[in-house]
Amino acid sequence: MIEIIKRPENETDVNIMSPLTWAYIGDSVYELYIRMNLVNKTKLKPHQLHLQAIKYVKAKAQAEFLCKIEKYLTPKEMEIVKRGRNAENHHLPKNATVHEYMYSTGFEALIGYLYLTKQDERLEEILSLTI
Repeated sequence: MIEIIKRPENETDVNIMSPLTWAYIGDSVYELYIRMNLVNKTKLKPHQLHLQAIKYVKAKAQAEFLCKIEKYLTPKEMEIVKRGRNAENHHLPKNATVHEYMYSTGFEALIGYLYLTKQDERLEEILSLTI
């Protein structure tokens, strides 16, 4: 299979990235996962697809999900979450508390890190729990 979207060749390259970079990628990966899942499992029109997707990708939902799965994460995954959650972010959340926003950033960092380090099996395992 041809890799359409190139990922870093080794984990070292990913480890030197900012946790906010992992979260930036994780946000996209998670949203695409949710959108594709909805498209594949429903017959909704685009506007309804969008409304359903928002329920999963908003900061509050991601923060709640992270709290539910924390006990299943490895120590390394928890370290990634904490680095993402504690990263200095100057963005003020509009529709979430600061706490929810921090936790959602930790969740997105984990998703991004797993994607960037090509841990696709583990990524799928975690993502499958969200829907």
